[in-house]
Amino acid sequence: MESVDLHINGIKKSFAGKEVLKGIEVTIKDGEFVTLLGPSGCGKTTLLRIIGGFAKADEGRVFLGNEDISKKSPDKRDINTVFQNYALFPHLNVYKNVAFGLKSKKVPKDEIDRRVQAMLELVNITDLASEMPSTLSGGQKQRVALARALVNEPDILLLDEPLSALDANLRKKLQVELREIQKKTDTTFIMVTHDQDEAIAVSDRILVMYKGKLVQDGTPEDVYEHPVNRFVATFMGECNILECEKVSDTCVKAAFGNLVVEKIPAWMADAGGKCCGGVAIRMEDIHVCTPGEHFENNVFHAKILERIFRGDYWELHADFGPLTLRVMTDPDQIYNPGDEVELYMEPQYLQVLSD
Repeated sequence: MESVDLHINGIKKSFAGKEVLKGIEVTIKDGEFVTLLGPSGCGKTTLLRIIGGFAKADEGRVFLGNEDISKKSPDKRDINTVFQNYALFPHLNVYKNVAFGLKSKKVPKDEIDRRVQAMLELVNITDLASEMPSTLSGGQKQRVALARALVNEPDILLLDEPLSALDANLRKKLQVELREIQKKTDTTFIMVTHDQDEAIAVSDRILVMYKGKLVQDGTPEDVYEHPVNRFVATFMGECNILECEKVSDTCVKAAFGNLVVEKIPAWMADAGGKCCGGVAIRMEDIHVCTPGEHFENNVFHAKILERIFRGDYWELHADFGPLTLRVMTDPDQIYNPGDEVELYMEPQYLQVLSD
């Protein structure tokens, strides 16, 4: 089968004079699992609706392969959608819900049966074929909606917060299943979510959106470990932000002393020495030194102000004098308020931010 990439070229959209998409430009490769991630109001759902044909862009175009689909209606695009509320037909049983699209296309009956049975097996609901939607749990409805969309073999499947209505344990289980189904079908999945953990768990790539712009595009590891700015650093998990100024190409000055970093980004050369976004370091990347450990740089004295038990780790609040940092330690590492400690920040984990 020919590879079909999705090209989003300069998409802009406004509502009531407010610009909600500000020139989105991105290519999504055939067979990728890509997540549009961001807070409410960032434009991610609007972009998904434009890709699906449920909304029209004010400017820009959408290409599927070499075909401009910008003006095509949803039913004319080889793109299917799993909606947040699943939108199952209440008067049809599970089998008929999944078969609906194939029947509408007048696919031969034996072909419908073969494809529906295969899809029910893929999403693990074969035993529910005769059940009505009203008897199904949330997780079962999600599987039916997924099967109904995939049975038509679309080039792209859009998922609008498909797991948001489920409880935490079921969400984690279905995240794994969703990823497995995507790999087995080799279908391009584009999902919208505001849940960072969910995006990290399922995605090949994460597109982080903020105030109508695409602010970072990368693998889950890249986006988490190497945030480009203050928003991404704090949105992607617990993070300490240190205000700083450039000292050299491998050193910045923070309020409590100099920090050696792996490399100052090129943009800082023109920033007049000021690092506007500061330096980010995650709680788990600050090391509490044990007696006898020695590091040449980035070791600072601190006093423990508070400790909070988080189940699988302790969160420490460490006083550096000019500021307080949050530090993660293993459950068997016990530090009490008032303890004096040495903290080490490894250069590779110090991320210089653009703003």
